[in-house]
This record gives sequence, C-alpha cells and structure tokens, in this order.
Amino acid sequence: MSEQKAPIIVKRIKKVAGGHHGGAWKIAYADFVTAMMAFFLLMWLLGSTAKGDLNGIAEYFKTPLKVAMQGGSGSGDSSSVIKGGGTDLSRKSGQVKKGETVNERKSYNLEAAKAELERLEAAKLKLLKGRLEAEIDANPTLKQFKRQLLLDITTEGLRIQIVDEQNRPMFKLAGAELQPYTKIILREIGKVLNDVQNRVSLSGHTDATPYSNAGRGYSNWELSADRANASRRELVVGGMDEKKMLRVVGLASSVAFNQAEPFDPVNRRISIIVMNKRTEDAITKEASGVSIADEAAVRESVTQARAVPAAN
Repeated sequence: MSEQKAPIIVKRIKKVAGGHHGGAWKIAYADFVTAMMAFFLLMWLLGSTAKGDLNGIAEYFKTPLKVAMQGGSGSGDSSSVIKGGGTDLSRKSGQVKKGETVNERKSYNLEAAKAELERLEAAKLKLLKGRLEAEIDANPTLKQFKRQLLLDITTEGLRIQIVDEQNRPMFKLAGAELQPYTKIILREIGKVLNDVQNRVSLSGHTDATPYSNAGRGYSNWELSADRANASRRELVVGGMDEKKMLRVVGLASSVAFNQAEPFDPVNRRISIIVMNKRTEDAITKEASGVSIADEAAVRESVTQARAVPAAN
C-alpha cells in the first residue's frame, strides 16, 4: 500500500502599510520654530528701535509716496537715545571708534545730551508761543492790541515784545506809569509764563528822542530801566513767580526795533524773553564772573576745598 502524502499549505501574509507616517511632521515643526524665531526677532526690534524710527515706519505705511518724496521726521528721523548705545546705532555717532578714549566718549555723550535738551526746549517754546497767540485771539481785550504784541523765536528763547503805536502808548508821556490796558496785557502774559520752568529776562527800550530834563541826571537810560521794572511788577501781579525773573535792564535807544527810523514809536517797547537753558547759563556765568573756560577749574577747587577738613 502506497504512502499518502501530506497536503502542502501555503500561507500568504498581506502586509498593510501605515506603520510609518512619513516626514510631514518635520515640516510642521520647522514652520513652528521659524515662526517663533520671527516673533522673538520682532520683539527685540520693537524694544531696541527708537520712538522716532517707529513713528517714521508708521508714517511710511500711511503715506509711503509722500514720505519717500519729502523725507523729514516721517522717514525715520530718530531723536531719542537708545539705552546701552549711542544716539543712533545705525550711524557712526552710536558706535565706539577705535582708539577713542573714555573722556572723549563722555564728552561726546554730553554734547549729544545738550543737543537733545536744546531740541526739546525749542519744541516747548514753540508750544508756548502757540498758546500765547491763542490766548490773544480768545481774549477780546488782548485781541484789540494784537498789532502791538510781537512774538518770535530767537537764539535766546521766546521773545515777546509789546510796542508803542502813535496813538496808543504803553506808558504815560515821559514817565514810567503804565496805561490801564498795558497792565492787563502784562498780567495776562504773567499768568501764562508761570506755567513754564524757563526763567525770564526783561528789557525796556525808548526811541531816540532825548529826555527833556536830561541835564539833571535823568535820561532815557533811567526811563527805560524804570519802565522795565514797572512791567516786571505787573507780571508778578498777574501770577508769575518773582523768582523766575533773572534780569531786568534798561537799554534806552541803543537797540532800536526800527533802525532806519530811530524816532519811530515802535522803538518804544518792552521786550520779554523766555530764555532757553543756554542763555540762562550764559547770563548766570557772566554775572558770577566765571568764564566757561574757568568753570571746570572752579569745580575742581570746590571739590578739593570740601575734601580738606576744617581747622579747629
């Protein structure tokens, strides 16, 4: 009897793909890392960019063609100082030069700070000028004397001049007594001036007409000084702190408003200057007898004197 063979069984295993999902997650992760890097870079730029540059960028996207054509403050005119750097890190002024000493760097930083202070002061004085002009227009009493009130910005600060007209003088003839309307003008100005920190200089002026009793020791010099002092008193009555007044002088006809016509009534005037810091310092140093060149030496002497103990 022949042997029976066992049947051959073939098993076919079907392999199902899906255990490995490919590299799509890597792309998503790379996008996430890139976005985070861009975010932190944006935060760093916003923290280190000056306010002027930010304003310039904003202005550019508002009116790009105007800024591109005209430039100016809207095109990134930075004015603030970035902490930890110079006045502007995008320019040489913000970098430490090779071979530059510490003293040279300090001197430059001081000059930059002074320039920034002068810029801010000039902006404040312009605002004060606009406020005074608005006060004049809004006040019916002052508005009628608008032609006699002259405001302008000079190298010394904001200058306010109250001038005479032919039929409307500020003072009584040949005297230092103020007219009633002049008192009103000065009191209104004094009220506004007390709102600013700047100190004030006041000068009186006359025309070239000689004073009638000049031979008895009273001339246009005394008259202009008396008129300046009378004006100072009215500014104080109006509310201005008396300590804000730094200088009161009488200049007679030496500084004419209309140099071509020395007898013109407009030369009779009171000039009030809201001084900037540079002018105030110059007057203070001049009055104290200390020159700018000697100031450092004086400070050194004072420091040394304070360091020496007092004798018993």
